[in-house]
Amino acid sequence: MTTSTTPRKRPRKTTRSTGAGQPAETAEPGTGTTSAPSTGSPAGGSGEIDAIETRIAAEDPDTLRGLFREILFVRRFEERTAQSYQQAEIGGYCHLNLGEEATVVGIGAAMRPTDYLFTNYREHGYALAKGIEPGRVMAELYGRSTGTSKGWGGSMHMYDTATRLLGGYAIVGGQVPLAVGAALAIDYRGDDDVVVCQMGEGTTNIGAFHESLNIAALWRLPIVFLVINNQTGMGTTVENSSAEPDLWKRAAAYRMRGERVDGTDVLAVRDMAGELIETARREGRPALLETVSHRLKGHSVVDPAKYRTDEDISIARDHDPVTLWQARLLDAGVLTEQSVADLEDEVTERVSAAVEFADSSPHPEPSSLFDYTYATPVAGDSHRLPADPLFAD
Repeated sequence: MTTSTTPRKRPRKTTRSTGAGQPAETAEPGTGTTSAPSTGSPAGGSGEIDAIETRIAAEDPDTLRGLFREILFVRRFEERTAQSYQQAEIGGYCHLNLGEEATVVGIGAAMRPTDYLFTNYREHGYALAKGIEPGRVMAELYGRSTGTSKGWGGSMHMYDTATRLLGGYAIVGGQVPLAVGAALAIDYRGDDDVVVCQMGEGTTNIGAFHESLNIAALWRLPIVFLVINNQTGMGTTVENSSAEPDLWKRAAAYRMRGERVDGTDVLAVRDMAGELIETARREGRPALLETVSHRLKGHSVVDPAKYRTDEDISIARDHDPVTLWQARLLDAGVLTEQSVADLEDEVTERVSAAVEFADSSPHPEPSSLFDYTYATPVAGDSHRLPADPLFAD
């Protein structure tokens, strides 16, 4: 039996462009120099700061305020999540988006509501950015039946078909081949949706990452691989774990466009992600986008991050996207001290409402534990609970 390697319906182009069709290191526009010139410092020098100010000046003030509102909301939501975890309202593992809010919101703004998003286990903010009701996200964290996964998934397994958030995956890189499969399905049906596959920088060192990029490029699938480079994989720096720490360059091995942007600049993330997504939508050209930021806390809620020096902590705080964007918008006259205070009150109320919804929601019934094990009935499927007898009388 022979399997075709060209299952796509979208017409192929007979010539390669000098951009996405050539190695990213030599091609334009895949130079990776849009922003964030190197790891270790997501924000560049004075020239880059001038560019940020220019983008702010050219943007609609209402749009800027809306983006900042969502950045602030993700921050306060995650801070409240950490508090609830410490109060034992949330169990299991819990990984927060603290420090990555501008990337989270920028990606959400670049996607259409019908586009698909696959994420790793640091996904609460992405669930919010994809349009899931905050109460349902918090309820899932609380393990309640009104949550996105009926309370059975918890922090690492958000899922919602209505908004097309298809996980939340706890296994490092587990989402990447599945996202490519979703892109293949879109291509096979002839739809114009796009898949965005988010991952941490550590995922770029596993085999499934390279296999997935190879297939996506070979079959010209509508997918954008989003690498969140927060510069520390658990407790190891990118430089100590990756022979090539400029992760966007890995796209060159597959003649795929690779770009890097400052992950603390919501406009840079939104605009570059939007460009790559729309190219994937029109032409079936996959791409890799690396966003560089800092993780403000440890790998998870329980990680004290003792592997970080005082200098590391200081640098991370200096690149906090919330304080950076608040200061920039105040300087530009887009925000005032009063409007910031009003936004804080609004966001606090939204977070409190989500917590109240979660806290008042019921726990799932033990009898529903196996309801979603299989999509269809399976012969011999056991629904035996731990306290049940091994054999029926």
